Amino acid sequence: MTYVSAQARQELLDALAEAVDSIAEALASLTAAYELLDEGTADRLEAELFRPAQAAYGRAKRTHAGFAERFGLAGRAFSAAPAHTASRSVHELLDDAVDAVGEADDDLGTLQDSMMPVEVGDAELRAGLSEVRRLIGDLPARAHEIARIVGR
Repeated sequence: MTYVSAQARQELLDALAEAVDSIAEALASLTAAYELLDEGTADRLEAELFRPAQAAYGRAKRTHAGFAERFGLAGRAFSAAPAHTASRSVHELLDDAVDAVGEADDDLGTLQDSMMPVEVGDAELRAGLSEVRRLIGDLPARAHEIARIVGR
């Protein structure tokens, strides 16, 4: 393997790690928002936002670990994002989650558009990136719908 290929693979892995961290931030915001909601709205948030974000987080971590393993790169242990303070409103927390998911989607989209996954990656990596983007793709719209009903 040439140095250029190894360096490109490491850059790809690092970019994917940034997206994983952004999804972890979204999960922290959603968890904090959940705690502030009534039971019915909290259940809706869990079903429509938290579960898909959690599935995307798990898929992104597996994609990261699998790619690192297949190419002999150092993997990374991911940890949960720090909890948010109680002084944030549900609307602010949902906005934070939307921003974090947007960052992850932007990072993954940029990665896919760069063709780096095709040039130095493999089919499993490309499938993982696509699946993560599918899972988080409609979260902003769903979050806005939930935000509309909060505080009525």
